[in-house]
Amino acid sequence: MHTDHERCYRAAASRDARFDGVFYVGVRTTGIYCRPSCPAVTPKRENVTFYASAAAAQDAGFRACRRCRPDTTPGSPEWNVRADAVGRAMRLIADGVVEREGVEGLASRLGYSQRHVTRMLTQELGAGPLALARSNRAHAARVLIETTEMPMSDVAFAAGFASIRQFNDSVRHVYALSPTEMRGRRRSTPTGRVTLRLAVRQPFHVDGLLDFLGGRLIAGVERIDGRTYARVMRLPHGLGAVQLTLHDAHVDCELELADLRDTAVAVQRCRRLLDLDADPLAIDEVLAADPLLAPLVAAAPGLRLPSQVDGFEVAVRAIVGQQVSVAGARTILGRFAETYGTPVAFDLAASHGLTHAFATPEALAEADDTALSMPRSRARALIGVAQAVADGKIELDPGADREAVRADLVALPGIGPWTADYISMRALAHPDVMLETDLIIRRMLERHGVEPERTERWKPWRSYAAMHLWRASADVERTLT
Repeated sequence: MHTDHERCYRAAASRDARFDGVFYVGVRTTGIYCRPSCPAVTPKRENVTFYASAAAAQDAGFRACRRCRPDTTPGSPEWNVRADAVGRAMRLIADGVVEREGVEGLASRLGYSQRHVTRMLTQELGAGPLALARSNRAHAARVLIETTEMPMSDVAFAAGFASIRQFNDSVRHVYALSPTEMRGRRRSTPTGRVTLRLAVRQPFHVDGLLDFLGGRLIAGVERIDGRTYARVMRLPHGLGAVQLTLHDAHVDCELELADLRDTAVAVQRCRRLLDLDADPLAIDEVLAADPLLAPLVAAAPGLRLPSQVDGFEVAVRAIVGQQVSVAGARTILGRFAETYGTPVAFDLAASHGLTHAFATPEALAEADDTALSMPRSRARALIGVAQAVADGKIELDPGADREAVRADLVALPGIGPWTADYISMRALAHPDVMLETDLIIRRMLERHGVEPERTERWKPWRSYAAMHLWRASADVERTLT
């Protein structure tokens, strides 16, 4: 691991929770690995080794600490920021690509050989793609073992294991316990439902997330009630419904899935939607250094960048919303969901009045441009993007090359810079998009005399600056009305 040993030790000695999930502490005298904020007595410098991933610590023979439970930390914020092959690989592994397509599929998506991908990941993280995927599966299994009454066979496949034997061996390897020994007190859940808790880095501005998502809800697909956001999801093996209740310190997640193999992927996509792996302290520190953004950050510390559970859905939102109001876009999108989407029959969805999964690229690619209730030029642009996504020419998944996707989008008829940038910001969770062509942001910058050169200082968090500016504009509008 290319990390300053002394700096890591100081962080662990001070039990600095900001580094939880960023690196892990292997204690050679006990054979366990911990999060930096573990409350146990700090081991001596000479007895610790630092690892960039839980998988590397596990491969080195360490088991997870039962006191601080290092595998329950939020993911490293580094993988959200980095646009290189390693960052893209980590996002794809978290999305379950290795389980579905193997290392060969991962390498193909990245455009490298399997050997080169394994070498890159091992060199930087101390573990190859198989070990990293296994570590993720073991974590998912632990959550399901301890928080549900699912049979162990269901837990194994829900966590992504190919066999019961692989499941048993991996759990024993990581936790030094059998699955049966690990299952202690359990929380009862309805048949077919999974309930778990998602870790969150602090500060966490719940109202900012809910305000943003609430203003853009698609009827029949999503709903917000108080602090609970619910929606229907498309997943690799089928449909699902999720209910996310946002608390100041964590998020309660309840899932109902057509196929339990999608459990880990669904959880990861919910984390991405709510931007739970962000490092809000680092983001706020950079943005608060600017006089314009400082009061906005102070008013909304820990403001997140909402991403998505379906990249194509975000692309449709961007195209529809380019020239109409948010309210008008919601009406059109709700009509798309009803006409071109897929009806669902989940109890969890029905309890929130949800009826459809959003339309697929294939469904909208076959639509008539005169039947989409929008100007024909916009309709043709939408159909063009749908066709490109359906054909695999444009990928809107977590591991996509952000710059290449943007270039491919603006090359399509009817797709301008704002649309491509908005898709990059939300569909690809790009943290550093400066939406200079956005009308609201441009007005805010002009009102305060901010020149484009000044926004360069906001790197690499300009997408979060946009969120603050949008929120400030909405606050101003509410005050005036």
